Amino acid sequence: MKFAILGAGALGTILGAHLSRAGHEVVMIARGDRARTLQRQGLVLNGLSDIKARPQVIDDPKKLLDTGTLIIATKAIDSAQALDTLKHLRLENALSVQNGVLKNELLARVFGNSRVLGAMADFSGELLANGEVKFTRNVCLHLGEEKGGASERAEALASAIDSAGVRCVAASNIRTREWSKYVGWISSFPVSVLTRQLTWKYLMDERSALVIVRMVRESAALAAALGIELTDMPPLPVPSIANASDERAVEIVREIGQKFHDSSPEHRMSAQQDVLRGSRLEYEETLGHALRLAREHNVPMPTLDACYRIVAVAHP
Repeated sequence: MKFAILGAGALGTILGAHLSRAGHEVVMIARGDRARTLQRQGLVLNGLSDIKARPQVIDDPKKLLDTGTLIIATKAIDSAQALDTLKHLRLENALSVQNGVLKNELLARVFGNSRVLGAMADFSGELLANGEVKFTRNVCLHLGEEKGGASERAEALASAIDSAGVRCVAASNIRTREWSKYVGWISSFPVSVLTRQLTWKYLMDERSALVIVRMVRESAALAAALGIELTDMPPLPVPSIANASDERAVEIVREIGQKFHDSSPEHRMSAQQDVLRGSRLEYEETLGHALRLAREHNVPMPTLDACYRIVAVAHP
């Protein structure tokens, strides 16, 4: 298959390295120092996989004229402007592994609804100072049609990615899975970047766990107002937390923290990695988007709103 990957950070490198090793035609679209690093040393992946691959690297999206599947793996910041540079691209499929739920709408504006697949990424890594990427979690990448149901293209893409070494499945309810991750992610994001603690530490602390529980409940209420069903899945079992007592909900969050402690003790959310690198945060495109939807649908989100305002001041 032919893939073009916009963004060569942790997720883009993980996908690009595995797909290249599996024999697929991969083009990495990067810019600046990152593009120069890739042109010099290629994709270097360690951790759960040890791969060195040398796919084609381009630093100007206009140089790419066609591909089979475009994968957006940049931060959600300035996505509309980034996609505008690719509007000339001839392709069959487009998907985004970005955080948030605005990503599919932005893709559809450029390439049309029929070419867009939903995606929910539950794998992670860390871009190191030497340009290599450490692959830390390989849970699953979920792909599916936004309108729901099964499709041959989702099955074929999922099979190719899974066979390459990044766990991947085709999902008939991708919107539910995207939103289930989104609710858990935006409920953890502020605590992660404000405490700067390892993931297991802030999840296991009763005080921060209760803050997360309150944001989960607010965000789950927003999903309900939009008619979106949620399901228990990583990073947090949202319905179980939302429907439990405070005491039991905190216990659930702390149990997740214990799992991180046991299996991924050095794990940090990608947003916290951005803080430590001094990079911009995608809070407007994630937390801000949820708050805008909440205002439109009259859903109160006082805890998330307060955390959003503190994050915005701390990391302008």
